[in-house]
Amino acid sequence: MSIFSELNPKQLEAARSSSSSLLITAGAGSGKTKTLTARLLWFLEQGVRADSIIAITFTNKAAAELKERSNLVLERNGITQRPYIGTFHSLSAKFLRSEASKLGRTPSFSIYDDSDSEKTIKNIFKTLDIDKNRYPVSSIKNRISRIKNELLDPEEIFNGNKELVSIYENYESSLASQNAFDFDDLIAKLALLFKNDSETLSKYTDRFTHFLIDEYQDVNTSQYLLTKLLASKTKNITVVGDDHQSIYSFRSADFRNFLNFEKDYPEAKIITLDQNYRSTKTIVGAASAVVSNNKFQRPKTLWTENETGSPIRISRYYSAESEADNLVNKIYGKDYGNITILYRTNAQSRPIESSLILNRIPYQIFGGLKFYDRREIKDIVSVLRVTNNPLDEAGIDRIFKSFGKIKGRKLIERLPEIRLNKPKDVISFIISESDLILSLQKEKNFEERFENVKELVSFSENFETLDEMIERISLLETADSPKGSEENSVRLMTVHTAKGLEFEEVYLVGVSEGTLPHERSMMSLDDLEEERRLMYVAMTRAKRKLNISFFGSPSRFISEIPSEFAQYDNFDFDSDFIYLS
Repeated sequence: MSIFSELNPKQLEAARSSSSSLLITAGAGSGKTKTLTARLLWFLEQGVRADSIIAITFTNKAAAELKERSNLVLERNGITQRPYIGTFHSLSAKFLRSEASKLGRTPSFSIYDDSDSEKTIKNIFKTLDIDKNRYPVSSIKNRISRIKNELLDPEEIFNGNKELVSIYENYESSLASQNAFDFDDLIAKLALLFKNDSETLSKYTDRFTHFLIDEYQDVNTSQYLLTKLLASKTKNITVVGDDHQSIYSFRSADFRNFLNFEKDYPEAKIITLDQNYRSTKTIVGAASAVVSNNKFQRPKTLWTENETGSPIRISRYYSAESEADNLVNKIYGKDYGNITILYRTNAQSRPIESSLILNRIPYQIFGGLKFYDRREIKDIVSVLRVTNNPLDEAGIDRIFKSFGKIKGRKLIERLPEIRLNKPKDVISFIISESDLILSLQKEKNFEERFENVKELVSFSENFETLDEMIERISLLETADSPKGSEENSVRLMTVHTAKGLEFEEVYLVGVSEGTLPHERSMMSLDDLEEERRLMYVAMTRAKRKLNISFFGSPSRFISEIPSEFAQYDNFDFDSDFIYLS
């Protein structure tokens, strides 16, 4: 059966549009990948040379689907050429192999990952005789990434700090001398080469005539420039995306590239895919109502022919533990493979994991480690164990390994004086004496690691003695989750990890003001609107049932869910939102 017979009228219009420049704005669950695949096949059926087409996706799964579908058509027609289908980075690496000499490399250049880049920065510290404690290496690496992803001036990013600019310049020289590019270079260096060398650009604009870009709302500045330059000759460019699902600004994604598509291509045709095939009418209506409150967006009215479905259950609790325990009571004995628990930050998994373990419910964490397996948590717990039991050799070994022998020995020597303190005070002492936060600032994902530490501190407030807390943690670590197949386990993940996925029944937890939206987003309209898009993404992952819960002050986003779509538990809509009035 032809893929075209599977499309609805708007999908078919998009797939067969004669417009050279096409923007397909595709709502959640509206079949955008299928539509993009159909458009690629339509190009082939119209006689466009397969090897003149570039299709860029953000996931290997989407690329595999495009390749499989297009290969069937090509083989059926005896065509041996193939379109280029892959990610931005794989495309750029392929082109850079041919143009390496123009950037001071050979075609056999290495591609440095984050650890390689950080090692290079550490070596530069030694060369320039810079105290490694002055600048967190991960922070410098992140700023270098931003320079490249957003094509910014190093002087501006480093606020004119000559020492930091010198580190950047030495980093670039070092990569060149080692015949290497870092991961961000793959796109940034190629985009700038094309921008500054029209002859080189012409080689590719003459060769490639048609371009398809998936998830266009997630492109950053260097990716945007690269695609704009490649399509500059033919203007045959099709982009697919949904500004309502743009949630990656921390990776330098800029959804305004999506909103401003017509400025670059004034003749562009815009087609909206607004039929949702995933969720119930209730979920679609509620999610659409929430995201409609954003100022910066391309409005669309998502609809579905699916059943109305049950109301969204919105529940209030008085602590993270009561929220977790009640959630587990609701799912106990159900088909665990159909249940997914979503949260804003990884630190929120701690009480949920504890309750799942104690109730012997199998679970899997996607996109992260279990709470007590996270390095910063294991470091603190090792000190707690030694505080409680000075003969714990495994704990002592970890202290020396994590904090160094000198600092570790000093820390161990002072532990007896705090042994009888409350667990929260013991942890505060550990954090202060070990310079843990300063150490974490030098690591990747500092904010996420810091959230984990704060969650452990919050957990410690439930105990009067260190014995009690150590025993609880030890039992949880020993019991762990019962073994089960991935298909028969509850899935836990952040909303960011869940993007692009769908689940039968979703429990979205911790939807409190300060968590979702996160407290760091409160001072900026752009950040707040991205948090609302994050809420939209979370809600639209659910196919049949959506449950939302919180403790403390309810998120403003809950107030934006129309009451006709909701059922409230232990929650008075008017009085609980008085703080927003």
